[in-house]
Amino acid sequence: MFREGFVWGVAASAFQVEGTDPDDGRGTSIWDTYAKDGKCSGMDGKTACDHMHRYEEDYKLMASLGVKAYRFSVSWARIIPDGIGKVNEKGIKLYRDMIIKMKENGIKPFLTLYHWDIPQVLQDKGGWLNPEVVDWFENYASVVTESFSDIVQDFITINEPQCFSGLGYISGEHAPGLKVTKEEGIRVTLNVLKAQGAAVKAIRKHAKQKVYIMYAPTSGVAIPATDSDDDIEAARQAYFGLEDITGRWFWNVSWFSDPVMLGKFPEEGLKKYKDYMPKITDADLELISQDIDYYGQNIYNGYTMRMGADGKPEYVERAPGSPITGNHWPVTPRALYYGPKFLYERYKKPIFITENGLSVNNWVSLDGKVHDPERIDFLHRYIKELKRATDDGVDVRGYFHWSFLDNFEWTYGYRDRFGLVYVDYDTQQRIPKDSAYWFKEVMDSNGGVI
Repeated sequence: MFREGFVWGVAASAFQVEGTDPDDGRGTSIWDTYAKDGKCSGMDGKTACDHMHRYEEDYKLMASLGVKAYRFSVSWARIIPDGIGKVNEKGIKLYRDMIIKMKENGIKPFLTLYHWDIPQVLQDKGGWLNPEVVDWFENYASVVTESFSDIVQDFITINEPQCFSGLGYISGEHAPGLKVTKEEGIRVTLNVLKAQGAAVKAIRKHAKQKVYIMYAPTSGVAIPATDSDDDIEAARQAYFGLEDITGRWFWNVSWFSDPVMLGKFPEEGLKKYKDYMPKITDADLELISQDIDYYGQNIYNGYTMRMGADGKPEYVERAPGSPITGNHWPVTPRALYYGPKFLYERYKKPIFITENGLSVNNWVSLDGKVHDPERIDFLHRYIKELKRATDDGVDVRGYFHWSFLDNFEWTYGYRDRFGLVYVDYDTQQRIPKDSAYWFKEVMDSNGGVI
């Protein structure tokens, strides 16, 4: 079993599940624009899972499946349609009712401020490239805290900065679909880090009760080829290093987490990016490194490293035919052991796994049920490794499965199904998959069945 009070939950984001309504007052986000341009496999999030109209039944379904915690995001564009200025009271009322209904169903809310959906009006002003975004985000965090902190205690500031800054501004694979210069890319990451700190200050300042704050970055986990001391050290160095193993310089842990958790940028990064770096002041570092209560990490998979004959880490290719998920991500359960282990050693903060799961190409069978043995096996293997980490002294406080419902998966539209619950997008019928019932047993037993 896991520790007493361990948080078991499910996760989702606003744009991926909520949908829209002609009278909801929500502004346009960058993902509305991106989808309108046909860049989400020709699909859009106008309806998604229609959660904004179906949340009461969704929370009842969660409760019936043993869910006690829900990590969700609120939409910046729904709360402040122009990003700054007038607040959409319809949006505030909607989210307050959502949170109240969650709690009435025995579900603890974990509110994420930003899950990639900056208002298009602010993107037109430069978005995360504009240094004013720090003030915009601080104001947004203040409004959210003022509006909900009487009924929410747990706040997550920013989800996966590597994704929305790197894929959105550097590689151009996600909204807003830009490919900026290296110097501009560095500036985006710095603005994100400053905004994270500004949000923490705003939440602390405006909270109406004691609150707990978390940050939720991501990255593939470096896994040692063997459990030898040399290979473990090679993996540790690779995990926090800035070698461009994946072909994406922004896809790493230390650049996005060291400044927040340790109050300094990694020396390797300062050397590698010195030609592109603006001056970082003590005031900048003080803002970025505002104290948080928990460290969240989204972990899906990893890559294998070993110590080379020259005493330097080297990448190990996967064997042909190694298991992959429905969207071709590698299946690497030990990522959920070594990721938390390395993060706890370095940052010494209690850890939440803020996302973990997989895409499975499942469908409704002739018996009317959705059978997904691959998901059950995947989760069993991963959670078993997480349990091993806690047994070895890693302070892990919770685990959120991504996701509760099948939903709008960004550039892939409705192709990938990550949910414990199947969604028929034509009828909006919800069908719990076999994995939902299996995960209920895990949650009910506090991991005792693992």
